[in-house]
Amino acid sequence: MTAPLPPPPRHDNIKPLAIGAAVGVGVVAGAIIGGSIADLRGQRQEVVEDGRTIYTEPDRVIIRDPSGQAYVRGDDVYRFRYGARDIRTETIGGETRTIVVRPDGSQIITVVGADGQMLRRIRRDPGGRELVIIDNSYRDPRAVGGFYVDVPPPVVNIPYDRYIVDAQDASPDVIYETMEAPPVQRIDRRYSLEEIRYSPNVRMQMPSIDLNTINFDSGSWTIPPDQAARLQVIADGLNRAIQRNPREVFLIEGHTDATGNDTDNLSLSDRRAQSAAELLTQQFGVPAENLTSQGYGSQYLKEQTDGPSRINRRVTVRRITPLLNGGTASAAPR
Repeated sequence: MTAPLPPPPRHDNIKPLAIGAAVGVGVVAGAIIGGSIADLRGQRQEVVEDGRTIYTEPDRVIIRDPSGQAYVRGDDVYRFRYGARDIRTETIGGETRTIVVRPDGSQIITVVGADGQMLRRIRRDPGGRELVIIDNSYRDPRAVGGFYVDVPPPVVNIPYDRYIVDAQDASPDVIYETMEAPPVQRIDRRYSLEEIRYSPNVRMQMPSIDLNTINFDSGSWTIPPDQAARLQVIADGLNRAIQRNPREVFLIEGHTDATGNDTDNLSLSDRRAQSAAELLTQQFGVPAENLTSQGYGSQYLKEQTDGPSRINRRVTVRRITPLLNGGTASAAPR
């Protein structure tokens, strides 16, 4: 992957109360969360630019390089519309700011550069005090195309069940400890959010939690209401970690099984990650700005099979704060 990422789709005109896409099904906490990939195929457009095939959906861009490698881009700001009093954009000095105003007067400000890359995410309280949650302005010239980092796989010296934690079997204490766990090895530098999302050996330096307490039907990103309650322990751990350090950032990763085509699977996995992130915010009060999401299709199968697999249709959560800040201490602000 050498070409720079195209900018994500924009949602400047999203209405704060437009909680679900037209393809959504499954009501949770008054909001529509979910849908079926079959409903999206008719809305997908395909173009070829500079040797890359780009598939555009109403709220996603899927890119396939000439090498055959593919990846998906969405827009995190889309999740912030839930409960927003107002959403507006402004351009200052070449930077675009999307400002989400909440009922209590607090604001979430996402700053995007002229190239479409997010630079900062800021929480401004009603008194005007600002907290930078994500500083994504750092760019390392060694990164290929600005987002892929070719580093060796991490050396893992902790038990496997503490490196990849199954939520179904783990106690609340283990869940929380994993959400505060340090990297498995020393972090040599800061990484941008794009580097973390698109460089597997970078993000794998952090332990993860498989949310195997929820399952998805084939081709669907709907989380049934009876399964939604199973995220309570995950939400409790996230809220506890964020309360301790309001700058914590967690990556919600979506996965599919190996059935279907890569384009569908990338879109579907990204939507599964977003559904879980939305649910954590809407039903359990996890701050949306402390979460980011990304889909990986069928690239990382947990069960090695080409057939249908409920185990592979999953979502994972991973703390990425140390990767964003270079492994420095992330204590709560004074």
